[in-house]
Amino acid sequence: MSDADATLQPRKSGLTRRQKRALSRGAQYVVFVAAVIAFAVAADWGRLKNQFAQWDLVKQMFPDVITLALKNTVLYTMSGFVVGLVLGLVIALMRLSPVGPYRWLAGIYIEIFRGLPALLIFVFVGVAVPLKFPGTEIPGGTYGKVALALGLVSAAYMAETIRAGIQAVPKGQMEAARSLGFSHARAMVSIIIPQAFRIVIPPLTNELVLLFKDSSLVLFLGVTLEERELTKFGRDLASQTANSTPILVAGLCYLLVTVPLGFVVRRLEAKAGEATK
Repeated sequence: MSDADATLQPRKSGLTRRQKRALSRGAQYVVFVAAVIAFAVAADWGRLKNQFAQWDLVKQMFPDVITLALKNTVLYTMSGFVVGLVLGLVIALMRLSPVGPYRWLAGIYIEIFRGLPALLIFVFVGVAVPLKFPGTEIPGGTYGKVALALGLVSAAYMAETIRAGIQAVPKGQMEAARSLGFSHARAMVSIIIPQAFRIVIPPLTNELVLLFKDSSLVLFLGVTLEERELTKFGRDLASQTANSTPILVAGLCYLLVTVPLGFVVRRLEAKAGEATK
């Protein structure tokens, strides 16, 4: 090959594939650090502190933000989760039933309540039910209304999760139970459903996190001062003080619960993955 031909040949890069990946990663870190520095320089920290970090307002919120607002939020969430779990189990069994009308009703319920925004369900429970059935009261007052509204919303999602868990249990489990003399119902209650719940614990825990946040919709039901949850509590104080610090504190209280729950979900998913290997 002549010298002229050699100069026309494309030069090969001296970087290996691993080096290229490392270089790309390094460039992304540089861009990220530059963006953080730009934000830190451009932000008006004085105004942010005045609007979101007033220590006097933070002290004013305690202990009510924990003993009242957070407590009510947890109560609303747990009551809605229990109602949704029980109703979701019933709907999942109806979905798997050999009786056609049961399957159709369960399917219609799931499609409707998965498609409607949670806000509309709260309005329905708080406004439409009293108008349709005048003189009737949902047991438990506001707590009962919230439990019903959250339960109706979550049951549609839990039903599909539980149904998938039941179907994930090997069919041989039911066959073995029936060969031992168990009836179909007893085998479901004693053998199939417990195994299904072990499978679906991670997604059900994730649903609990979603319900914890959806409990903020309780303000559309109209609550008293003693029935306020975190969002309502923070909004009321923010309106009174014309400052957003209470909103920030309320958000941090949500994170006190949702972050540990998220960690639990990841651990459960990791253990489930190890068990299937």
